[in-house]
Amino acid sequence: MRSPVWTEDELVLVGALVVKNGWRELRTGDREVQELSELLRSLPLHTPEARALPEFRSPDSVSRKTTDFATNYGPYQGARTRCGQPTLRMIEAFTQREPEMLQAARAIEEGISSGELQLLPQQPDELDDDGFTAVEGRLLVRRALARERDPKLRKLKIQRARQSGQPLRCEVCHFDFARFYGDLGDGYIEVHHVTPLYVSGMRKTGLDDLACLCANCHRMCHRTRPGETWRTPADLRDRIRDSAGAAAH
Repeated sequence: MRSPVWTEDELVLVGALVVKNGWRELRTGDREVQELSELLRSLPLHTPEARALPEFRSPDSVSRKTTDFATNYGPYQGARTRCGQPTLRMIEAFTQREPEMLQAARAIEEGISSGELQLLPQQPDELDDDGFTAVEGRLLVRRALARERDPKLRKLKIQRARQSGQPLRCEVCHFDFARFYGDLGDGYIEVHHVTPLYVSGMRKTGLDDLACLCANCHRMCHRTRPGETWRTPADLRDRIRDSAGAAAH
């Protein structure tokens, strides 16, 4: 059995280490590499059999991955190591969104140290049909999905929406379940966690962190492509507007 491929979560943590080191590689004996190796071996992402392998996320393997990051970073002038597309996409994410990606790494570290992320069960749709998850990592997606599926929060969010005096409808496309389906759709809507994954930390989720969406818009907000993050309802509204404008021309 070989060590499994590196996940987004693991690459986020390695990338943060390299960025903090000035985009330079770290050696096997470095304290930071030893500590990260221990952390990676504790993440609830791989099977017990994989995590029991001696080479699984060993200090040597972590050091080699920091070399991939350092030598494939844009300004690097020397020979570049060969690495996979997931690593290259993560380098691009840190290059373009360094503060957010560093915050995502902190959120993963805090969630593991608190024990919260180890306790969360796997969630449906934390990986899409092609096996991809948001660039910030599967564990942050898992936490966000668990929060938006909390029945108490969902009920309170719907109550607040109905108390506004407006129809209970999708905040993106304005689909109204009750108007379309009659009493069968009355009171139905899905709830989406709109707080960016990289800031969705230890604080409790509030009603302002949630949006009411129809199933289609909810799916499109969650749909991920390699190297991307979840879309906000505002992002999706812009896409719909742009698509409609393009179709009109």
